[in-house]
Amino acid sequence: MDYFIVAVTTAAGLYFHGWLYLRMRRWMDRDLALSLAGQDAAKVAYVLQRLAQAREQKIARGQLADWLKREADAYAKEAA
Repeated sequence: MDYFIVAVTTAAGLYFHGWLYLRMRRWMDRDLALSLAGQDAAKVAYVLQRLAQAREQKIARGQLADWLKREADAYAKEAA
């Protein structure tokens, strides 16, 4: 019975840490997008939509910042 308790507790801990890791990555990606958008509400909505598109396209995490920066710059060109 002791091994069962240790196994269940370990599995629950690993699951929680995995969930927390993924949640923090999402928060960091959202913060990155919001920092690129600035205070303009329309640009914030646009950049968050592009972030969702990047997730759908499975843009690599190392390329996400550059990709979002290009998209934010494209919005600035469209708006001008």
